[in-house]
Amino acid sequence: MARMAPLAAALAAVALAAGCGGTTSDPSGTPGLTGTVEVVAKWSGVEQANFKKVLERFEKKTGVKTIYTSAGDDVASFLNQKISGGTPPSIALIPQPGTVAELAKKGNLKTLSGEALDAVTANYSAAWKDLGTVDGKVYGFYLKAAQKSICWYRTDAFATAGVKEPKTWEEFVAAAKTLADAGITPFAVPGGSAWSLTDVFENVYIQVGGPDNYDKLAKHQIPWTDPTVVETLKIIGQLWSTPRMIDGGNAGALKIDFSQSVAEVFGEKPKAAILCEGDFVGSEITKAGKYKVGDTAKYLPFPSIKGAKPSVVVGGDQAVALKDDKATMALMAYLASKESAEIFAGGGGFITPNKTVDPTAYPDDTVRGLANLVVNADVIKFDMSDLAPASFGGGTNADEWKLLQEFLGNPTMDVNALAGRLEDAAKKDFGSN
Repeated sequence: MARMAPLAAALAAVALAAGCGGTTSDPSGTPGLTGTVEVVAKWSGVEQANFKKVLERFEKKTGVKTIYTSAGDDVASFLNQKISGGTPPSIALIPQPGTVAELAKKGNLKTLSGEALDAVTANYSAAWKDLGTVDGKVYGFYLKAAQKSICWYRTDAFATAGVKEPKTWEEFVAAAKTLADAGITPFAVPGGSAWSLTDVFENVYIQVGGPDNYDKLAKHQIPWTDPTVVETLKIIGQLWSTPRMIDGGNAGALKIDFSQSVAEVFGEKPKAAILCEGDFVGSEITKAGKYKVGDTAKYLPFPSIKGAKPSVVVGGDQAVALKDDKATMALMAYLASKESAEIFAGGGGFITPNKTVDPTAYPDDTVRGLANLVVNADVIKFDMSDLAPASFGGGTNADEWKLLQEFLGNPTMDVNALAGRLEDAAKKDFGSN
């Protein structure tokens, strides 16, 4: 297991070297690097606050000033604008591997070297290191992973309706109908944050299509008109079109973003009982303050469809460097360290693929359980839309996003026709193959 000593020594060595204008001293008198490192990520709210604790610790260690910029959901578009304008940030946390690959092939990213590469090699498994590799070169690593195959629910709503945790899709649908019959709207669906709709599709598809087809569809090696895609859309459409299922109705759901959906279930005046979204919901529940994670707010694994083996869809935010000065690479090394990950983990709502992190760093048994689901699932796959080109699955105007929003608004539409439109978009965005 890697320890902090090598990284601390590395940072000290870097601090003694001339870089970014030479050396200076931080307030404690410890020699450190000069310069400013700008970091861009999608995080806001609790996630931003927790990440800034990591940056503050780095500042104290090295004397480097850090600036954090929140790019919102569409990190790819934000970065492209900054790059084209000649003002790229030093580091970006990118949720789409497809975007990372595109930027690397255009020469916009810097390969990791020295202590940054050593930290990744020491603290990440070969599988996770491979996810940061493009054409044989390591460009990044996943600071944060997201376990997206869960649904959060209010225990008081389940108790009122006499509902138990469902394990199968049939039980899931039956529980939702029982909630509706008890006068409790089952689901908050954040249709305004279209990435949440791709998560629903992926969790159903991995069970309907199986892991092999999941990989093929992610690479557009099978068409979106494949029977497995049509069957997945049919299952989702049947749920979304059932009366009294969705908070605000189908049209209203398109106006609800992710943050609002958490409030719709776990706020002061909850309007729904269930929110199917990732582990990061936990920190938002805690921030809201009314419900307690692990007690009045719990999660259940995404229900099994037709006896499929347990599967987990994961996402993540990959740290990459757009500059290669010493201060930037020192921060990359620190972000890949055990200490950095444990600081972030302590704030909750965070799972890391950094293998050196002590489980006790997580704030409670709920988060440890979520991490355990990732470790022990029979099938683990990366978020499909994040693997796709940004124009298809990873941006505000992405074709898959827009088409699934249209489907949410009109879930009785012809799913064969919808599959055809998804395939047309995939041909355009992936390139015919």
